[in-house]
Amino acid sequence: MSTTIPSRLFERAKKTPQDAAYYEKVAGQWKMFTWATYADQVKDCGRALMALGFSPGQTACILGNNCPQWVLFDVATMAVGGAPAGIYVTSSPSEVAYILKHSECPIALVEDFGQLNKVLEHWESLPALKHVVLMPKAPKHTDERVLSWDEFIGHAAGVGESLFFARVSDLKPTELATLIYTSGTTGPPKGVMLTHENLAFTADIAGQITGASSGDSELSYLPLSHIAEQNLTIHVPITQGYTVYFAESLEKVRENISEVRPTVMFGVPRIWEKMYAGVKTKLAGATGVKAALAQWAMNVGRNVHRYLNESKPLPLALQIQYKLADRLIYSKVKAAMGLDRCTLAVSGAAPISQEIIEFFAGLDIVIREIYGQSEDTGPTTFNFPGRTRFGSVGVPVPGVDVHIADDGEILVRGKNVFAGYYKDPEATAETLHDGWLHSGDLGRFDEQGFLYITGRKKDIIITAGGKNIAPKNIEAALKNHPLIGEAVVIGDRRPFLSALISLDPELSLRFAADHGVDPSTLATASALLAELNNWVEQVNKEFARVEWVRKFHVVSRPFSTETGELTPSLKVKRSVVNSKYAKEIDQMYHGEGQ
Repeated sequence: MSTTIPSRLFERAKKTPQDAAYYEKVAGQWKMFTWATYADQVKDCGRALMALGFSPGQTACILGNNCPQWVLFDVATMAVGGAPAGIYVTSSPSEVAYILKHSECPIALVEDFGQLNKVLEHWESLPALKHVVLMPKAPKHTDERVLSWDEFIGHAAGVGESLFFARVSDLKPTELATLIYTSGTTGPPKGVMLTHENLAFTADIAGQITGASSGDSELSYLPLSHIAEQNLTIHVPITQGYTVYFAESLEKVRENISEVRPTVMFGVPRIWEKMYAGVKTKLAGATGVKAALAQWAMNVGRNVHRYLNESKPLPLALQIQYKLADRLIYSKVKAAMGLDRCTLAVSGAAPISQEIIEFFAGLDIVIREIYGQSEDTGPTTFNFPGRTRFGSVGVPVPGVDVHIADDGEILVRGKNVFAGYYKDPEATAETLHDGWLHSGDLGRFDEQGFLYITGRKKDIIITAGGKNIAPKNIEAALKNHPLIGEAVVIGDRRPFLSALISLDPELSLRFAADHGVDPSTLATASALLAELNNWVEQVNKEFARVEWVRKFHVVSRPFSTETGELTPSLKVKRSVVNSKYAKEIDQMYHGEGQ
């Protein structure tokens, strides 16, 4: 198989030209596009880029939600020797301008006028930017530098197919294939340089660990600016031949899942947390025989997967119970969630609570946690079927070496490790040493070779008493309460730990209605504070006394990307939270010797 993703697309189109490559919702119906069509669309897009003067080594940026044109533009840019760079749609105008300028982008694809305006606001300070292309649903713009999608594709006629395929043939495995701009939890985003070899190697490995093939399908809904979704939507489908459905919007993801019934389901922890809260609430409403039956089935599910996770055969009695529980409970719950065809459920990008994984295992939905980062093209470790341990992030994937340094930092080496940070040799030198990626994450291996993430080097809290505490597990435990959307543990140079709590928007409104509380005053309502206080005391019992959360403060509105507390991949920006809520934090320690 070829060593570049664009070459693999054209091979796929020759091998299975009429198979379904992707589906898009058109006029309320899912419309199928074949691999032959997909390849032709990429070819035309690449020729159009060439006609507009796009040269090998240049960068093309993409600013929009998941859709076919995002992917076509991405693959076409790689095909003609360039590097696509996605920009999160939640980025501010200044953040968009930073990436456009840093990447020296001559041409960008944007979704609509709303995203276009972010570019127009700073265009005069972007000397490299010559053209902006609008996605098909956007109307024509009056600015001559702005092309409609049809106008853009129309330029393809000026470049012969042979010239395009010559560019594809010239691609080298070690050349830059794509730029992944990190979310920027600690400063301006850095451009992670991934080569064609990085992408092809990872797509091959992902195919091995998922077992995905042409009969599988996946819903594309997480931001394509993230390497995980790029793997699932672009590189792995092209390599393995499975079908992608593009979600209509984030608001319609649940509806689309029910329609598509994907066989592969990837979610960041927040997606699984919301599903967990919804299912748990419905099960809590069951009474009598139904409640007892649900509890029995969940006990059966947990027992079954204790065996299957270690490749042990099921005892005959458990097999019989498993089949009965499937008929009575599992099949109904899965169908209601749209996961009745799902054979692989994965969580990644951030830590997920073990309680949530075990809960779903009780419903015969095994969420396999994966670990990796942009700098190693996504997967580093994975919980393989038959070799899974809940609470861990699995074992190293084939062809990748993982080592724990003396200070507990996770080091990674393999063909998936990036080439460095774009135009940032100092940051590259800090992260890459003798071929080893210094991840910045802390971890440990157990006796069976399963990796456990224990924290992030930069997140370590050193209390006033000199105790080093990793907040990750404490925060994950706090978030197991359905009312808690996010929890940030505080305590650096403080006498004890405290926490800032952000409420789940949907469930907090339901709680307010059930308790007759004005939603605007819910954060200080006695009923809420009593509920959360009991929960915090319960969570504290799971940890050493030095790790107990002694006080907490409920913020008045949820953390979000729009207000700056969360990155586009839904990670907490600790520095922003600490700065925004400095007064509230100080109040929790008032009179405590600070």
